[in-house]
Amino acid sequence: MSFRSMSDTSSLQATQIAIEQYGDASTLRLREATVPAPETGEVRIRQTAIGVNFVDIYHRTGVYHLQEFPAVLGVEAVGVIDAVGAGVESLHPGQRVAYAGPPVGSYASARNIAADRVLPLPDDIADDTAASMLLRGITAHMLCSYVYPVKAGDTVLVHAAAGGLGLVVTQWAKALGARVIGTVGSAAKAELAKEHGLDEAILYREEDFVAQIMALTKGQGVDYAIDGIGGKTLIETLGTVRPFGMVASIGQVSGDLSPIDLSLLGPARSIAISRPSVFRFVADPARYREGAMATFQQLRSGLRAKVGAVLPLAQAVVAHRRLETGETTGSILLRP
Repeated sequence: MSFRSMSDTSSLQATQIAIEQYGDASTLRLREATVPAPETGEVRIRQTAIGVNFVDIYHRTGVYHLQEFPAVLGVEAVGVIDAVGAGVESLHPGQRVAYAGPPVGSYASARNIAADRVLPLPDDIADDTAASMLLRGITAHMLCSYVYPVKAGDTVLVHAAAGGLGLVVTQWAKALGARVIGTVGSAAKAELAKEHGLDEAILYREEDFVAQIMALTKGQGVDYAIDGIGGKTLIETLGTVRPFGMVASIGQVSGDLSPIDLSLLGPARSIAISRPSVFRFVADPARYREGAMATFQQLRSGLRAKVGAVLPLAQAVVAHRRLETGETTGSILLRP
């Protein structure tokens, strides 16, 4: 493969997945677009692996608003720098790179992006591994180091423990010495989560997870609960946490979040609740790089990437539908 020089001003054609309005998966459209030469402070990337995250669905449906239409979705990818704009000195054509977080636009065979959002990819981290792990790894770092510093001996509850983020958080917390209890939707998912370090799996469709957690903790409750489901699950999760423990609400798969009555948090329970945003976390360049370096280090120390499916970019509709229905385990990647 040949690469353009810094002074090259030519454009290239790219395939993109975009939406023109909020809606269901059928709003995703394949289109061709011209990607111009990168502007000052930008690089152009020919992408090799694109991560699919639930936040993409939030963007598609309007739960999280987009700035304009049409909009190319996606917040995570890996690729090779094709050209660099003026003022970019730390990156060069031919270099493998990754990125995670805003601005949207990763559902594309090529794109321009600000150089300060791009991370050089170490030689020992494969493209698919990085595309499936970077945003989730930074999220796990945020959850386990900033929201609640997980330590040896803690008991942590992870909802959807067999999902893309669930498997990462489970392994991350285990590496810090925690006992991890997870909810899963099937026996097969329970087995997968246990293969990735989960200590106890609760089949939430068949069991009362609150009662099961209290039994597993001998009535004490968990130290820390991480919930990406929202709705009724989040409210019930408040009853699984020990006094002065923490709940992190990181998603709303079940729908919009309803207001929470503060009386549900204390004084009888005396627990704290956090609504952390990984996008806010990565907006700080130092924390962004810290989270990425922590992810690379965890991968070198044994963190395992689970890629459940790799689909052509043109099948983004299929990827979204699988993610929404909970059919997948691990991560989904799109291949340009």
